[in-house]
Amino acid sequence: MSDTIFTKIINREIPANIVYEDDLALAFKDINPQAPVHILVIPKKPIINLDYGTEEDQTLLGHLLLTVKKVAQQEGLDNGYRVVINNGNEGGQTVYHLHLHILAGRQMTWPPG
Repeated sequence: MSDTIFTKIINREIPANIVYEDDLALAFKDINPQAPVHILVIPKKPIINLDYGTEEDQTLLGHLLLTVKKVAQQEGLDNGYRVVINNGNEGGQTVYHLHLHILAGRQMTWPPG
């Protein structure tokens, strides 16, 4: 996997508004927010998308969901939030490094928009 913008954020080669970090994950505000609150949670391990996750990544994938919960609590998202994973081209993925979107601050509808 080649370096992505997220790899450069992890390596502090480009700035980001980081709201959470631990040994396995990083969370930062999206530069093109689709909701009043739009935070991305990424693994520090470079996984292209869910299709590239392996049994070896099971603990890390669970950790990402628990990180979403921590970030949501930290950000005071008591009224709820949406978690989205875009997987592959037709799934809307534009950066090929697994990432979870936390969207909040307005009533979510389906389809998203």
